[in-house]
Amino acid sequence: VFLAVVLLLARPSGQSARSIATLFPNVIRLLRDLHGDPDVPRSVRLRVWVAILYNIQPFTIIPDFIPVIGLADNLVVTAWALRSAVHKAGGAAVARHWSGTPDQLALLLRVARLGPLPPADRHPSD
Repeated sequence: VFLAVVLLLARPSGQSARSIATLFPNVIRLLRDLHGDPDVPRSVRLRVWVAILYNIQPFTIIPDFIPVIGLADNLVVTAWALRSAVHKAGGAAVARHWSGTPDQLALLLRVARLGPLPPADRHPSD
């Protein structure tokens, strides 16, 4: 719920709530695909693997059943892995593995405090 509220507040005015709902599976696919890409540095793949494991395990630092802050640690760990991927592997690697819309990718980068990708690194459908 917390993550959904953050994303709804951060979304551009033209982006629908349905687009936000489909963002979650796209983030999981992105992490999975980055982890499996041999062109991505090993340190990034390790961080992405930590983020995947952290998000799927039933016990986390802040239990998910605690209202509002329960999913905050999941968001922080995912943002950490995404920031690492952009900084070390380049935005092109993230854009190459992104299966969602360019607007969703822009929103994800905004929430992770990364800013827009440089033009050479943008999603191929831009």
